[in-house]
Amino acid sequence: MKGQVNSYPSLSALTQSTMDTIEPKGRRMDLTNYFEHTKGFGVLATADEKGHVDAAVYSRPHILDEKTVAFIMADRLTHHNLQSSPHAVYLFRENAPGYKGMRLFLTKIREEADSELLYSIRRRKYAAQEGEEEEPRFLVFFTIDTTLPLIGAEGDIHKAEKG
Repeated sequence: MKGQVNSYPSLSALTQSTMDTIEPKGRRMDLTNYFEHTKGFGVLATADEKGHVDAAVYSRPHILDEKTVAFIMADRLTHHNLQSSPHAVYLFRENAPGYKGMRLFLTKIREEADSELLYSIRRRKYAAQEGEEEEPRFLVFFTIDTTLPLIGAEGDIHKAEKG
């Protein structure tokens, strides 16, 4: 509302409180196990330097450690947006009754083009059309800033900390 000033929790405080919502106290969620055994539908959302948003269907992330994930992508709009704005959100909805799943808030940390690691971890291989070369692929690494349930959360991570 106009003229109203709100105070929001810091991202680190919010991260811990929302992790407690998703995971039982004292137990870290095993993202590798979750994404290997949970079927569902994923969307990766990005924005360019002007704030124009894009959302694209993406398969499950490759979990490198508890704070790092990677996605394999072609040189399309999502990859283009990440060149000027490193922030993204991956939304995953489980194939289950109701609205179960999670949101991963991500920051790009680096990328590799057509690397050995990319080809060793990719789950699918698409055949190039006859006479065409396979388009370049990028392995894009992200740090996980926070993890929230698919629906609801304690607080709003999009509001800047006031101080």
